Amino acid sequence: MPESTARPTPDLPAALLERRFELRDEAATIEFGQRFARAIDATRTCYSTPLSSERFHGLQVQLIGDLGAGKTTLVRATLRALGHTGRVKSPTYTLVEPYSLVIESGPLDVYHFDLYRFADPAEWADAGFREYFDAGALCLVEWPQQAGGLLGVSDLVFQLTLPNLSLPDETSSNEEGRVLTARAFSETGKSCLERC
Repeated sequence: MPESTARPTPDLPAALLERRFELRDEAATIEFGQRFARAIDATRTCYSTPLSSERFHGLQVQLIGDLGAGKTTLVRATLRALGHTGRVKSPTYTLVEPYSLVIESGPLDVYHFDLYRFADPAEWADAGFREYFDAGALCLVEWPQQAGGLLGVSDLVFQLTLPNLSLPDETSSNEEGRVLTARAFSETGKSCLERC
């Protein structure tokens, strides 16, 4: 397991778009997951029109945050909103859980990764997961920092943080909630984030 949950993430280029969302409770996290699912579907539809010069080549979303920050809750909400009706298991021990869905814009393969147990980035390369990222799928990756820079630059990074309540003058109406900072690093990611 990781020595620290604060393993540094690789340097990223400047984000094309950054947005901040206050998720006051679990219901707000679920609602954001539903909006994100609609944004994925709309983005795929936009890239599938005959007038589009580009095609949807998949979407890599990295979810960063401490234990209990809401990463898996957000993934579950997104999968349910995309139409998955079965159980959504955390891939902490299996490392990846695959889902084959059919949404309005067509068939969509989704891979939910949890890399928490990786002690060394070389484990990512040894696991043989690269093919999942080259298949036009939606890849949702929890604990991406455990793979070092081997994942490359993602389309979107969702960073979930707890409000900072340790400052004496800090008053927060979000004491039980989370703050989601979303950054887009590709045109596809930007298009999707604009729809959230």
